[in-house]
Amino acid sequence: MAGDESRAGKWVPLAMFALYIVWGSTYLAIRVALESYPPFLLAGVRFAIAGCLLFGYLRLRGTAMPTPLQWRNAAFTGVLLLGFGNGLVCYAEQSVSSGISAVAVASLPLFAAIFAGLYKDWPTRRESIGLIIGFLGVIVLNLGNALSGSHVGAAALLVAAMAWAFGSVWSKHQEMPQGMMNTAAQMLCGSVALLAAGFLGGEKLPAHPMLHANLAAAYLVVFGSLVAFSAYLYALKHARPAFATSYAYVNPPVAVLFGVLLLGEKVGPYDVAGMAVILFGVVIITLAKQRRAR
Repeated sequence: MAGDESRAGKWVPLAMFALYIVWGSTYLAIRVALESYPPFLLAGVRFAIAGCLLFGYLRLRGTAMPTPLQWRNAAFTGVLLLGFGNGLVCYAEQSVSSGISAVAVASLPLFAAIFAGLYKDWPTRRESIGLIIGFLGVIVLNLGNALSGSHVGAAALLVAAMAWAFGSVWSKHQEMPQGMMNTAAQMLCGSVALLAAGFLGGEKLPAHPMLHANLAAAYLVVFGSLVAFSAYLYALKHARPAFATSYAYVNPPVAVLFGVLLLGEKVGPYDVAGMAVILFGVVIITLAKQRRAR
């Protein structure tokens, strides 16, 4: 039995590499795809395609359909995580660099710690210290040129982080679809909200999108939505949770590096300081939660 588990877990390093690089690179892919696609339709089409593919695959394998209650909960969570969360990130990246967007969204554990208090799971003293440090980092990040030049983009990123955090906390206390069907259902429901927001907001799909924008959109569907999520589930099953979720600390610097090397994005001293302070606060909160769970 132990040998079987060892063989099953041999792909964990590859899965973690996919999480570190692929999820860190999606911010760059979004930025490139936005050169042809409007933000909300980009996210809507991405999750509609990925959701249909995953849902069809699961049904062919005999996975049960979600119940009406599970569909309702998946719809609410999908709108928060994908509709507000990813949709507003796409919107913000029209004016904010991909690297800084990744760092701003990395503040979501700070909001999650606060929203957990709604269910009587209030932050401990260590977590509170991490919260204060993290929010100081958000303030420092807003002092830099990357966010100060676009107050709308900065606000969109913070709302995206808050929506993702609240949806994540809320879903833990609800009856959700089982396994990967949960993700498929959320993608399908979130895509409906995103497509509605895009079309009602006057967005139109491009008649002649650029090749590199199409490739970036395809990358988001295949690698960002399908491959990376499958890798995450595999890592959660075969590795310690603390190791499997370590991508949260690696994605921001990876996104910044991709943005600087491939798009020539600029990172100033306030931006670097803000990144460091936010990530330091998130690390304190995460370590405090792990210690609390022991």
